[in-house]
Amino acid sequence: MKKISVFFAAAIAALSASVASCDSVKKAKLSTDVDSASYAIGVVNGFGFKANLETLPGEPVNIKALLAGMATGLYGDSAALQMSVDEAQNFIQAYITNVQTKESEATKAEGVKFLEENKTKSGVITTESGLQYQVITEGTGEKPLATDQVKVHYTGTLLDGTVFDTSIGGEPAVFGVSQVIPGWTEGLQIMPTGSKYILWIPSELAYGDRGASRDIKPNSMLKFEVELLEIVKP
Repeated sequence: MKKISVFFAAAIAALSASVASCDSVKKAKLSTDVDSASYAIGVVNGFGFKANLETLPGEPVNIKALLAGMATGLYGDSAALQMSVDEAQNFIQAYITNVQTKESEATKAEGVKFLEENKTKSGVITTESGLQYQVITEGTGEKPLATDQVKVHYTGTLLDGTVFDTSIGGEPAVFGVSQVIPGWTEGLQIMPTGSKYILWIPSELAYGDRGASRDIKPNSMLKFEVELLEIVKP
């Protein structure tokens, strides 16, 4: 049952949302301790797992179908079952895989299309690996090696312009040149110290088909504005 726990949580959240938004549903009567305990379980689960609905890939959940399935399970109404528990588990896993695959392919295609158009723009340079960069400011210092540590300021954005990470407004980031994604490792070694570049990193030089967070989905192309402040000496 571990695989389905997130969807059970989502069902609880959906039930809570449905009850809260429906004027025709009366408030629960808490006449006994069991009534109160039952209500308390609903409150804890409803508020605790409300965000799980947003994690389901694809189109928004069909609340009526979700509640119908949950009610069937909670009441143990086997006669009303339209699929067994095992069939439901298998369908969920297949559904998630199918939707995620389609989303991943679409994200990849968007990135490829963007890079194909971007490489024709003035000032944009494409390397053999597919990394694209543009010089904003060309520094005069030495270029870092893969074995160096560097200090940088940066801002990372998605294809739609969403900022998913930045050091601006805080302390510069310090890390090893070879300890980051391949697009960064390559791009940093092109930059003389004191430079500011824009890097457009294909998904295969970023986080690939695994993604990195809720924002960085599988096969996402990433854009970074990077300022190489210094090479950090031991």
